[in-house]
Amino acid sequence: MKGIADTGFLVAFSSSRDSHHEWAVSVAGQVTEPLLTCEAVLAETAFHLRDAGQVFEMITDGLVTLSFDCNDHLPQLADLARRYRDRTPDLADLCLIRMSEIYPKHSIITVDVEDFRVYRRNRREIISVISPR
Repeated sequence: MKGIADTGFLVAFSSSRDSHHEWAVSVAGQVTEPLLTCEAVLAETAFHLRDAGQVFEMITDGLVTLSFDCNDHLPQLADLARRYRDRTPDLADLCLIRMSEIYPKHSIITVDVEDFRVYRRNRREIISVISPR
């Protein structure tokens, strides 16, 4: 499976107390190559888990790999921030939208379906999402 990992998925995977834990473990079991993600997602994940060590383990174990540098996409990220300002997206969401444009064959793996059903890549294209709902 090719995918782009969002914060909620990574938190659910790492925390057995999360309501989506079983779903996330099941999805992770289908991963055949590291899921792509960005530093903003990893920072949010470390914050929610209160444990940066778990984030480093996900990288070391090959669940995720960093594949995005904000510096290389600042104009596009600023444009996305303007376009979706009514939804007040965080930096992680903006990076994931941009990543979906760069990697169109990858689905975003998230528990946040509300926003990702509204967001569009390349202005009009629906973003493929894998979610528990």
